[in-house]
Amino acid sequence: MLSRRLKGLDLNFLLVIGILLGLNLLVMSSASAATPNGAVYYVERQALWIVLGLIAAGVITFSFDYSKLHQWHHAIYAVMIAALLAVFAGHSINGVQRTLLGLQPSEFAKVMIIVCFASYLSRRQGELQHLKDLAPCFLYFAVPFLLVFIQPDLGTSLVFIVIFFGMLYLAGARPTLLLQLLGGALAVTALALALHFSPLHMPLPLKEWQLNRLVVFVNPYSDPQGYGYHIIQSLVAVGSGGLWGQGKGLYHGSQVQLNFLPEQNTDFIFSVIGEELGFLGAGILLVLYYNLITRAQAIAFQSRDTFGRLMIGGILFMWLFHILENIGMTIGIMPVTGIPLPFMSYGGSFMLTNLIAVGLILNVYMRKELLLF
Repeated sequence: MLSRRLKGLDLNFLLVIGILLGLNLLVMSSASAATPNGAVYYVERQALWIVLGLIAAGVITFSFDYSKLHQWHHAIYAVMIAALLAVFAGHSINGVQRTLLGLQPSEFAKVMIIVCFASYLSRRQGELQHLKDLAPCFLYFAVPFLLVFIQPDLGTSLVFIVIFFGMLYLAGARPTLLLQLLGGALAVTALALALHFSPLHMPLPLKEWQLNRLVVFVNPYSDPQGYGYHIIQSLVAVGSGGLWGQGKGLYHGSQVQLNFLPEQNTDFIFSVIGEELGFLGAGILLVLYYNLITRAQAIAFQSRDTFGRLMIGGILFMWLFHILENIGMTIGIMPVTGIPLPFMSYGGSFMLTNLIAVGLILNVYMRKELLLF
């Protein structure tokens, strides 16, 4: 029975995950070498989270049929809301409330809302053609989105928006309608930002530091020692890497090892790769991500039902946005939102979330046919 289950795993998908995790620990050892706690501190903890995440992925893959999540979506949604509310009962750090018992519920909420929304949409096929049809969908997403937004966690809020529109598209909502809604939202956002930074100084429901980080990427040298510092140092790191990595390699990048690069083992881990492994190392990482996305996409197409396809689709949109936004902000073409890089950035909740997503994808793949285990 066990051998039959193991044969049902997608080995190509697992190989890509394994290489990413191995590369993560290797780069983490360099990115954390010059930090006060040292490389051993971060690598050991990251390895622990990887092990816990792999265990969770294994349990999710083998212990139940993913279709049961279809039946449990109300309970999952309730647990998600309860966890996001419980965060506000804890202590805040610099005015930000994101952790509960050392974990970040907003990270796990991304996968939970994907599961719940996949169940919600799979029961509404063909009913998403008009704006009035989408109104209940907006309400369904609004509660967890707002709870994340007011923590405040702008980065995760943006991920929620991408998941929402991406899954609506996959569920059959009219593309023109979605584009109109997105275009309208972007136009309103741009106008609101313009009015805020004009002499009118129109108030917005964001912290001032969030607003400055959102717009400074257009010209980081307008505030080189303040909000633009992160982007400038990242550009220097990536730009100095050359083809092979400054000619020095891991553990020798000046921006990294002299601590000029902020958040180098979390948000700006790609900058470490760019400086110390160069264009070649960054290219290899992008190839790995390409294989990860395309293989997961193929698994989605093989799913036996709409629920499985939508669930994997939501995970794909989550990963794609994380990858594009994180890499984009390190090379100065996207705003700095604090979104980490999947399977590479340091963080227990984030690593667990991504490996739980891997377990869900493997669960769908193993049960692509109505097999009796």
